Amino acid sequence: MLDKLDIARALREMAMLLQIKGENPYRARAYETGAEALEELTDDLGELINEKRLTELKGIGAALAAQIAELYKTGRSVQLEQLRAELPRGVLELSQVPGMTLKRMKALHDALGIGSVEELKQACLTGKVRAVKGFGAKIESSFLEGIHRHETRDERILLVDALELAEPLLAHVRGCEAAEQADVAGAIRRWEETVAEVELVAAADDAAQVVDWFARFPRIAEVEERGEARCKVRFSGGLRGELLCVPPRYYAAALHHRTGAPAYLEALGALARELGLTLDERGLLRGKQRLSAKTEEEIYRHLGLPYIAPELREGAEDILAAVARDSSEDELIVEGELQGMVHCHTVYSDGKNTIEEMAVEAEAMGMKYLTITDHSPAAHYAGGVGLDRLKQQWDEIARVQERVRVKLLRGTESDILESGKLDYPDAILEQLDVIIASIHSRMKMDADQMTRRLVSAMKLPVFKIWGHALGRLIQRREPFACHVEEVLDAVAESRAAVEVNGDPYRLDMEPRWIKEARKRGIRFVISTDAHSTSALHNLRFGVGTARRGGLRRGEVLNALGPAAFKKAVRPAA
Repeated sequence: MLDKLDIARALREMAMLLQIKGENPYRARAYETGAEALEELTDDLGELINEKRLTELKGIGAALAAQIAELYKTGRSVQLEQLRAELPRGVLELSQVPGMTLKRMKALHDALGIGSVEELKQACLTGKVRAVKGFGAKIESSFLEGIHRHETRDERILLVDALELAEPLLAHVRGCEAAEQADVAGAIRRWEETVAEVELVAAADDAAQVVDWFARFPRIAEVEERGEARCKVRFSGGLRGELLCVPPRYYAAALHHRTGAPAYLEALGALARELGLTLDERGLLRGKQRLSAKTEEEIYRHLGLPYIAPELREGAEDILAAVARDSSEDELIVEGELQGMVHCHTVYSDGKNTIEEMAVEAEAMGMKYLTITDHSPAAHYAGGVGLDRLKQQWDEIARVQERVRVKLLRGTESDILESGKLDYPDAILEQLDVIIASIHSRMKMDADQMTRRLVSAMKLPVFKIWGHALGRLIQRREPFACHVEEVLDAVAESRAAVEVNGDPYRLDMEPRWIKEARKRGIRFVISTDAHSTSALHNLRFGVGTARRGGLRRGEVLNALGPAAFKKAVRPAA
């Protein structure tokens, strides 16, 4: 008999196998939903099955309930076994190699018997893959590169995925009667792009009760280490987590200590020693006397520093920047200060929703304007909008505007061509309200070529926003090569701004380059790069990245109202 977590793992395997087969994505997603429902289940699974009440769980229909019951009662699934039999050996492992498709897996399995990443690696190293029909030296080389990335990857997961676990976990801990306070700490609180561990800090007089409650979170697969005030666990899926519970008087200090990166805490500890203090997990000591600190702000006051936000607790340079900061400077940008959604796609290119659906959702979120920036003609793979359809889109924007309050701005995400030019004629560009200028092709140009391409684009007379600057996809595609500082110099001297892209798979540009751009007085927009109404809610990821780069309200163009924003980004001079 399998328990709920074993069944959840089986459902996730079925979902992955269905995706690899290219089955209906909604069917695969149904199995994922079922796995999530089981992981969060607090009722007795056996009772639900025996009483035929599984369909009462959100997302579980009759067919999925039958699958779960079969796994629970027999320990096996006929459908899962059929899927395994239909697909090549090692399909799940091989699917992790970039560029590997089901068709290629079958061909390699039939020709060489390959059923694992190690077997694929050896076949590539001995030149056997290139000899298989339909393959060649180039594909063989790309497989080796992908395998190297696969073997050397760390165990970090994307921030967006970590939050899907951390947020319900935090709600669970806060639901404990003994917990007076609780917060997520570590890399998640710093809004890092990837996360190796979910760290929580709680405050309670009875720490053991909170630890017991924490360990009962349904998605915990294994308790690895447990004490009266600490608990280390492994969640289903492999990610690790830890709870630290401290007396309420030490909560602020513990949260601070568990938030800062190691290099930051080391530098802050050195500063404390210069002042005759000692900094540890419980706060500051002067000799044997513990200094009172009910908030993190009080810790910084004891150190003679302005408050440093969690997103800026990475290294010594963040402390130096805080010391040098002008006291009249605005605080870091917050999501509530943004008035408009920038960089949004609709069904006119590769978006999932209509102009009106995007507008209604943005309006419901309290936004005052929305830019419709579908792909331009060069992005043929994304249904780029040709001149013949552009007028049709403008007419629809005008019709929708009559039915919504949110101001709709007509724009484009225009491809930066190899020459550095944009792929709409100037006469069209000048009629738009906003231009996002991005690179989607020929990303393997060398650094000198790419720099010339971007500098040329930035120097074009129209105002443009440099979109997802370096083209990275986190953990999937490295930023393309270019001399970033040269491009930033060109942006500073031109009619241009820079996007902080809130797509959680991009988060581009990186905070280090945001800091360099700020030194040059460059202006920014914080976007979602939304291709659906649900993606509009990714704005918080853009804000988190912007805060890591130190952005303030006065530097962010879409913190302006509709009229001021439209004037600031107007393409025509």
